[in-house]
Amino acid sequence: MYSSALNLNGLGTQVGSSTRADKADSNTDPQAAQDRFLTLLVAQINSQDPLNPMDNAQMTTQMAQINTVSGIQQLNATLKGMSEQYGSMQKLQATSLIGRQALMDGNALTFQGSTAQGALLLESAASGVQVDILGTNGTLIDSVQLGSLGAGQHAFEWESRGLDPATVAGFAVRATAAGQPLAATPLSRQTISSVGFSGGALNLQLQDGRTVGYEQVRAFM
Repeated sequence: MYSSALNLNGLGTQVGSSTRADKADSNTDPQAAQDRFLTLLVAQINSQDPLNPMDNAQMTTQMAQINTVSGIQQLNATLKGMSEQYGSMQKLQATSLIGRQALMDGNALTFQGSTAQGALLLESAASGVQVDILGTNGTLIDSVQLGSLGAGQHAFEWESRGLDPATVAGFAVRATAAGQPLAATPLSRQTISSVGFSGGALNLQLQDGRTVGYEQVRAFM
């Protein structure tokens, strides 16, 4: 019986003696796919009807099909390699964050010896900015006058003068412009001790023991 035109859609299943491993190889190896195609094409030519042979246009179409399949497989392999290289580069770059400080929403102070560090964000320029240091019992421990500041992020330090950090709850920001209260966001400065990846996402391990996602960081110092 003479065969009809070759069907590339069944390229992975038309050879009855092929094993699942063979099919997997043809899906990942362009050369294997081409070899299978040529085997089927030769078999079709040998069994075609001499009175109704396959015309040149049909032959050209089938050759174009296998070239397209091979090209797609090679493109997928190239993209996979680029993705792996990008992932390695991303991990290498992430290590440069270790030891730097991350600015995140929060009013916790970070102590380096007797010096406490914090930051704040102003939506617009302020004529006066004051930072109040708060105790765990709700009392006001001290105030830091920062004067006039422009819009944006600003870091500050407070000398605790030997005060036990465990008695400090955090800080609050008071900003004014033309005698009117101005919105100000307290920011916590946390040193990054290590970095890691989970599900492709970058996570930062902070000096205070917390782990936060990269997207939670407003800026790095």
